Amino acid sequence: MYLKKLKIGNVTLENNILLAPMAGITNLPFRLICEKFNPGLVCTEMVSSKGLLYNDKKTEKLLNMKNEKRPVAVQIFGNDIEAMAYSAKKVSKIANLIDINMGCPAPKVVKNGDGSKLMLDIELSRKIIQAVVENSSVPVTVKIRKGWDKEHINCIEFAKMAEQAGACAITIHGRTRDEFYSGTADWEIIKKLKQEVSIPVIGNGDIKSPQDALKMFEYAGVDGIMIGRAAIGNPWIFMQIQEYLKNGKMIEISNEKRLKIILEHINLQVEELGENTGIKEMRKHMTYYIKGLKDSSAIRQKINTIETKNELVDCITEYFKNI
Repeated sequence: MYLKKLKIGNVTLENNILLAPMAGITNLPFRLICEKFNPGLVCTEMVSSKGLLYNDKKTEKLLNMKNEKRPVAVQIFGNDIEAMAYSAKKVSKIANLIDINMGCPAPKVVKNGDGSKLMLDIELSRKIIQAVVENSSVPVTVKIRKGWDKEHINCIEFAKMAEQAGACAITIHGRTRDEFYSGTADWEIIKKLKQEVSIPVIGNGDIKSPQDALKMFEYAGVDGIMIGRAAIGNPWIFMQIQEYLKNGKMIEISNEKRLKIILEHINLQVEELGENTGIKEMRKHMTYYIKGLKDSSAIRQKINTIETKNELVDCITEYFKNI
């Protein structure tokens, strides 16, 4: 049985199907929506350690966990040891786990030497992980990629270092930084990494369906899986995977249920971000919620011009009434 509780340090997760941190996506409203479908863990967007060190208001806002089910992980990023140590101390007062981002491929992140760029500097990364572990009162995990590019595939060496430095689990995305999200994730390297460390290994990359989840467990022998892009517009994937792993059954989501979740998500976004920003931010989610449904391209164009909550609610309710 692949679906099980997952122990990370002294924290026991109810199940091993986890929500990945995603910049611009996994804010409080999205996490609250996903939590309805029982992921074992949710994670914040990546939080800048320098932003926390300098008391930046936008950065602080990313730590809002009001009304959240626990456990919640906070992901921090940065290459400054002092800032990462400070952030660990601060964040561990409110989080159940701290995740260190050493895998983000975004140009604006790597150009500062953060995210996946750290995979090219194992010694600095070791010092960062040690500083975070020493200053955190909760377990620390590390999220990495296969490597920087095909000439620098060092995830196994990196994971061993992270374990020695005190990390309690590793999440590995089976692509290099160069690949971003193109091509196919390398599950073979995930399988090899799992055999080389004794801490839990969480597999990430190309898990788009319950069937993919089962294949990842069977092939790579991972302790858990992390769902990222496949949860956007599809937060019920956590429930679907769990049901499939338990009983081999596929749960379908009715249009009625889909609409109910969308309307709740709209309300939460507006409550958290205000109407103007909330509705603009909601547009990207709407694209995914209606993907593959009848006449979705026409309605998508309309949604992208809407600026008020009432307009969006009326528009999407009418759309679902007519399909």
